[in-house]
Order: sequence, then C-alpha cells, then structure tokens
Amino acid sequence: MIEIERKFKVVSPEYKELASNSRKIIQGFLNSNKNRIVRVRLTGNEGRLTVKGKSTDDGLERFEWETIISKNDALDLLDLCEKPMIEKSRYDVFHEGKLFEIDEFYGENEGLVIAELELKSKDELFNLPSWIGEEVTGDQKYYNANLITNPYKNWK
Repeated sequence: MIEIERKFKVVSPEYKELASNSRKIIQGFLNSNKNRIVRVRLTGNEGRLTVKGKSTDDGLERFEWETIISKNDALDLLDLCEKPMIEKSRYDVFHEGKLFEIDEFYGENEGLVIAELELKSKDELFNLPSWIGEEVTGDQKYYNANLITNPYKNWK
C-alpha cells in the first residue's frame, strides 16, 4: 500500500498522439489535509474512494489505500467535497515499458499538464520521453489536493 511516484511537467502535446487510452476525470477532496487526504474520483461510470497519507520528505513515497465505489456513491460524495473540483483528462502513454499517466487539467487549472510515473522502488531506472520536462516530484503545489486552494491560474 505504499505508492512510489515521480511527477514531471509536460512540455509538448506529443503525448496525445502516443496515448493508448484517455478518459475524463472529476475528483474532489473530502479532506485535503496533507497528513491524510481523502479523495473521491469519478471516471466514466466508475467511482473510487482513496485515502493517502503524508508524503516522505522527498515526495517519492506515501501510503495509499483505494477502493471502487458505485457511480451514484461517487456523485453523492462529490457533492460533499471541498470546492473547486479537479477536472482533467488522463492519457496513458507507454514509453520503453513504463506507463506514464498524463493529466491535462481544466477549469481553474487550465494549462497545467503533468506526467506521473509509478515505480516499484525508489531507485528503479527509467528513461524519459522527449515531451517530458522538469521533475516536480515533492513540490507540493503540484499535488491535486493543493490545486483546489492554489489553482494553476493564480501561479502566473
């Protein structure tokens, strides 16, 4: 139940041509406290309830527990979530055997595009595609839970 993840800025829309799949996601936070985040996500007809613990100092690891819930339960829980909601499209791109999940944000976070890569260990080796830019792992302003209080539109 420990998630190991790296995050990167995306510098080119090339990922869209390489994507094997894409989907719209709406997510909200019942609790956005950095010590214990409770997230509700709706993707199509599938809901998910996720609990995440505090990240390690380097931002690479944290506890994560997730379960599937019904669409109706997800909609009911989204009504209780902190505002604004996170709206994004997620693109799946495989590069040299690794799955990069690219999130293109909308609404208050329009213009932000982030790639995430889940790893089996902190020292797992991988190569970055050309459309990946600066690493932002551990930079808390890029955490989805923080994008509701400090959206990307306010960064400039």
